Amino acid sequence: MPSVRVNGVDLGIESFGREDDPLVLLVGGTTMLSWPDALCARLASCGRRVVRYDLRDCGASTTIDPENPAYDLRDLVADAATLVGVLGARTAHLGGVGVGGMVAQVAALDYPEVFSALTLVGTRPVGPGPVDEDLPDHDAAVIGALFSRPRPDWTDREAVAAFAADGAEQMGNDPQEARVTAARIWDRTPSSDPAVHQANQLGMVFSRIDCTPRWRERLGELDMPTLVVHGRADPFFPVGNGEALAAEIPAARLLVLDDMGTALRHTAADQVAAAMLAR
Repeated sequence: MPSVRVNGVDLGIESFGREDDPLVLLVGGTTMLSWPDALCARLASCGRRVVRYDLRDCGASTTIDPENPAYDLRDLVADAATLVGVLGARTAHLGGVGVGGMVAQVAALDYPEVFSALTLVGTRPVGPGPVDEDLPDHDAAVIGALFSRPRPDWTDREAVAAFAADGAEQMGNDPQEARVTAARIWDRTPSSDPAVHQANQLGMVFSRIDCTPRWRERLGELDMPTLVVHGRADPFFPVGNGEALAAEIPAARLLVLDDMGTALRHTAADQVAAAMLAR
């Protein structure tokens, strides 16, 4: 896969559609594969140039030390804004999944001249760490059970894929889709280091970066069409987080998918694409 140089690092990207169509930029959460192929292809078939990319220390992007990142949330935000220009566009519809949704929120707030629309999937309006009292936190029983499982040998592709499939139902996800995605993430990890593979699979790097200052109190400043997509079965960021986002962003639309957990399902591609384009 190609990569582009942005702010001193290489970001792995994948493009769908024609280069002269309006740009939809999709932030990985943390790798680009959090955006299903089917959704990207559907958006492209509707006249959009879709570019999904890996965050730093993930996928095909520059990987130095995921356990000790030397950058913060605002650096990732600047990457998103700069990438639009590097791709030859003036503005873009910005999407973010999970932790990528946190990047997307701050990018839309800090660079309103760059982003024309916003899609936030399975995310919340505060960074990692203690959650605001009015927001539902992770389902402690589910998360405890998931993280108490023995970890696989991260250098064993089949063991990693089986580990992902085993935990998928508890996260509200499809086990077969989780298995395939985990194997693809493993294949795209440009290192044999177990710590790098673990970081790519679990997105752990994001919990180690500085996400201050807060941005939730600024959400009312957003003046662009915004879609909030959330899974009713999400135990990691329960649906109340999506409801809060939609309530605090002016004129945002909330789309709750009953059979979705933490991951966008391939079967929802047409419905999500239609909602993203209805602005």
